[in-house]
Amino acid sequence: MPTILFSAPYMLPFVERFRPVFARYNIELMVPEVHERLEEDEILKYAGEFDGAICGDDRYSARVLEACSPRLKVISKWGTGVDSIDSKACARLGITLGRTPNAFTMPVADSVMSYMLAFSRRQPWMDKAIKRGEWEKIPGKALHEQTLGIIGLGAIGKALTRRARAFGMKVVGTDIIEIDHVFIAETGIQMTSLENLMSNSDYISVNCDLNPTSHHLINASTLARARTGAVIINTARGPIVKEADLVTALQSGRIGGAALDVFEVEPLPVDSPLMTLDNVMLAPHNANSSPAAWERVHWNTIKNLLDGLGIVYQDLES
Repeated sequence: MPTILFSAPYMLPFVERFRPVFARYNIELMVPEVHERLEEDEILKYAGEFDGAICGDDRYSARVLEACSPRLKVISKWGTGVDSIDSKACARLGITLGRTPNAFTMPVADSVMSYMLAFSRRQPWMDKAIKRGEWEKIPGKALHEQTLGIIGLGAIGKALTRRARAFGMKVVGTDIIEIDHVFIAETGIQMTSLENLMSNSDYISVNCDLNPTSHHLINASTLARARTGAVIINTARGPIVKEADLVTALQSGRIGGAALDVFEVEPLPVDSPLMTLDNVMLAPHNANSSPAAWERVHWNTIKNLLDGLGIVYQDLES
């Protein structure tokens, strides 16, 4: 009977709903207590005791994977990003790594648009002012007057481009891989260097993967190139932005604002300077919020797990 370490935060509240599905395939669940994610030492407590894992952003480092091998056969990641899992070590150890590509393309792209609308139309700030008893008409801008720079033109970056163009925005983009010329012709996006994007964008949206080329990509040097008053939006991964440098740029007024859904340390520490800045909008790594999307990912995560265990599945949702 295979044993699964079941630790995906978005699935844990519904574990009783999924137990009969796993029981159908004679799979036993180990359900640890999870606060956002399992760290290395927390996973190591279970090393050698499970055949597969359904996880969120748990820290499956090479050290952890080696300790869990050879029993561990499959890791099924809930969602898209696998930067917390050492994929090279998985390949070396023969551990199947499953995920759901493009799982949250639409809600994340919508989230970025909502941040740009909020900063442009100044609605959160007017709301706060009027609730303080002030009748202040805070100046705003229309999106079609502004330029959006997108760092990373994967599925989310492409969806965001189409949305921004529908609002009449000029859109520029940068990526380390060549972008399909058909998409460029279709949307009118202008591909450029990171340096030019930073200096010519009113909004800078981070939508790339976290990898060695993107770690702290947004730092003091790149921020110094940004247009004065630009707004940084990060719905990708926290460590792409060096938070200390961003805080300095926000405090100095060099950067006009930031909308952050992800952070270098999650949950965001209560003593973070970001908590004190009025020109920052914060969210708890929730840009993927969409019950319909979550439901699709739940079942695809289970499917990927069964595939990795060599189990034929059918009618999972029945």
